This record gives sequence, structure tokens and C-alpha cells, in this order.
Amino acid sequence: MSSPFVNRWTFAAIAAAAAVAPISGAQAETTNEELLQRIDELNQKVLILERKLEIQDDTTKTTVASAPVVKASPKGFSIASADNQNVVRLRGTLHFDGRHFQDDNTPETADTWLLRRVRPTIEGTLGGIYDFKFTPDFAGGKTIILDSYATARFEPWFQVTAGKFKVPVGLERLQSANDIRFVERAFPTSLVPNRDLGVAIGGDVASGVVNYSVGYYNGVTDGTSSDAIGDVDTDTAGDYAARVFFNPFANSDNFYLRNLGFGIAGTWNDVTGDPANPLLPSYKTPGQQTFFKYRSTSTTSPGPYADGTRLRWTPQFYYSLGRFGLLGEYVVVSQDISRATTAGLRSDTVDTTAWQLAAHWFLTGEDESFKGFKPNNVFSLENHTWGALELVARYHELEVGDEAFAGGSGSFADPLGSPRKASAWGVGLNWYLNDNLKYVLDYDQTSFDGGAATGDRPDEKVIMSRVAVGF
Repeated sequence: MSSPFVNRWTFAAIAAAAAVAPISGAQAETTNEELLQRIDELNQKVLILERKLEIQDDTTKTTVASAPVVKASPKGFSIASADNQNVVRLRGTLHFDGRHFQDDNTPETADTWLLRRVRPTIEGTLGGIYDFKFTPDFAGGKTIILDSYATARFEPWFQVTAGKFKVPVGLERLQSANDIRFVERAFPTSLVPNRDLGVAIGGDVASGVVNYSVGYYNGVTDGTSSDAIGDVDTDTAGDYAARVFFNPFANSDNFYLRNLGFGIAGTWNDVTGDPANPLLPSYKTPGQQTFFKYRSTSTTSPGPYADGTRLRWTPQFYYSLGRFGLLGEYVVVSQDISRATTAGLRSDTVDTTAWQLAAHWFLTGEDESFKGFKPNNVFSLENHTWGALELVARYHELEVGDEAFAGGSGSFADPLGSPRKASAWGVGLNWYLNDNLKYVLDYDQTSFDGGAATGDRPDEKVIMSRVAVGF
């Protein structure tokens, strides 16, 4: 191997030898031998030096190749190994809301500012296939563990998730809190489970054309999470949940149908409560005021309780085309309920239904989608750009079956205090200043059938606002 170091040293040695070489033969022979020896020694030193430089270069390359990769983007902050097999990401959600009621029925104390969500998230991947997520929530003056789970992605079609996470049933429930278009989700979300502890198997089939999930969970009442009951099983029997969702044109060149998705999901449980632990739900308006609840146990009369099968099922769809988007879902819950009355044990099945249809339209031309948003520009006074504006509208209903109100004083629910039906419409404007910040302003009006001593409960009218930060 030739080297510029060797050439330079060799040249210098020859030049030195030529300068001092004597004319006499014996002295010249001795001098030449010494010079050759010194040249050989110098060559050895150069070779050693070159080897050290090679080792140092290899070490530098190895250090650079194994150095962690640190990134910061609108989607969060991350640190990853050089091969990207091990990643830790930091994300967060902050929602600051305002509720201001315009009717004469809602108590003035309901007008409030509140921290609706305060959620730092640590998530990542280990070994290339094992994902994890940990999210606490500090809103509402309390601390809960919102998400805590791990997913093994053995194959795209075979993934195993265990821990506490969203039960994949309700369509709008599965949207991230940063992606929902209104301040509060619609009535169908009140009937499906939120987060629960369990194990699920699922994945994508045919390159995402079909997505499925099958799981077993502790079980929760309609619209709630397991943290409401201490993250434990309180009904001795768990929920079986399943969902299949289709995006038949996801990989198609058909521009008009590419963003069409539809599916069906459901849960089944054999619930056994008692008057002290009824395991029955209550339902809230868009303004988060309770409008329906079952009778409670008193000192003179036991209340109703879940006593048998609870079956939920929900067809659902979304569709978007350019700046226009739609979302629709329908939910039915059939719950066996019992109550001890003076005439004996009364048992029946109460069917509760809810549905919604929501429309979204970007006034500034951005593309609508079920998940995520991307403003064409960001708000900047200097550049005279204003971000993205989105107009939203929806109609939704929730109706409790007549079986809940039958039986007079022995009924499961009091018709003079709980409406049979709630119907709501809402409009709103979303202003996306950039990828991470948006302002939301909604108006929702809800009317009721029944629920008052005489006639119908008065309408609820509420203006809701939100400053949302998500990354």
C-alpha cells in the first residue's frame, strides 16, 4: 500500500544521504548501511502511524453510525437509535375550554372555563416491532392513567395489544381528541365504551383495505372508561368486542372513492349488578349536563340494576372528497335490567339508540380527512397568511326505549326527571393557525321529549370554545 507519508520520508532520507555521502568507499558503505537501516525504521513508524489513523477513522465512523438521532417536528419530539429500531417520542395535548349557556334552565354555575385535557404522552418502539404508549391526564383537578399499553406488531395483519386503551368500537371515539371537529363528541359516543383494560388482536389485511380487531376487556358502562371504577373489573364478566372496517378503494386510483370507509362493531357482556352497584349509565348533553339517569336506590326503595345481557352494535362510515367530509354512525345498546318492586321483581330489556351525521368543509381549500389536518399555510401577520378555516355542522339524537319508563312508580327511570329523547344540532368554526394550534367555536342546541313535571324539559343552548394545542 503506497502512502504520501512513505514517499515524503523516503525522499527526505535519500536527499539526506546524497548530501552527506563521502567519496571514500569504506566510509560510504558504512554510511549507506546506516541510512538504509534508518529508512527502514522510519518506514515502520509510518506504517504504525497509518494503522493508528485507520483505527481512529473506523472508530469515528462507528461512533457516528451508532449515534442517536434526535428530531423535533410539529408531530412531537423523538430520540431514536441509528437503525430506527428503538424510538422514544414525546407528545402532548392541552385543551382549554369555555362553556357559556344561553338558556334559562341550566344553572349559572355551569358557565365556566376549564382545562378539559392536559395529557403528556410518552410513546415509542422497542426492537422494531414492540410499541408502547403511556398517557396520564391531569385535567379536572385529578390525575388518572388514560392510556398504558403495549402492542406487538408481528405482522401487519397480526398485532397484539394489551393494557388500557380505547376499545375499538365507536367511530368518533376512535378519532384523536386533536382531530374531533367539535368541542364535544356526539350522542353515539355516549353509548360506546371509552378506554378499558384488556387484550386485543387486530391488524390490516390486503394493504389496509380491511382492518379488524377482536378483544376481551373488563367491561365498562356506556360512554365511560375503566378509571371511573378504579381500573378493575366490577361486574365479574368481561366485554367481548369486535370490529371490522373497510377502505375498499384505499389503494385505488379512483379519486372520488379513495377516502370512503365503512364498517360495523359491537360488544357483548353478561352484566350482573345489584342496587348498591347498579352498573347502569347516565347520559349527558353536548354541554356536558346530565339529562338522563336511572332511578337510584333510596332508604325506602331499591333502584334498578343491570341484570343480564348487554349488547352493543354500531354501523359507521366516513367519506371525504377534497375540502368536504362526512361522518355518520348509529349505535344500539340492549341492556337487561331488573328492579325489585312492591309487586315483585320487574325485569325487561331497554333498547337505547343514538345516531349522528356530521359535515365538515374547509373554507380555505384544504383536504378533509378522518385523521389529521394540514393547513395550506400558517397564521403570520408578517406574511399576511391566516391559516385554515373549517366550517362544521351536525345533527344527532339519543333515545331511551319505552321499557325504561314503564311500570309507574316501579319504572327503571323517572319520566318526570329524565327525558325519553334528546335531539341536538350544532354548528361551528375551526381556525387552524398551524399544525399544532387551533381555536374552536361551537353553538349547540338540544331539545328534549319529556323529562319535566309538565311537558318537555326546556332546551339547552350553549356556546362552547376551545384553545387546543397538540403535538
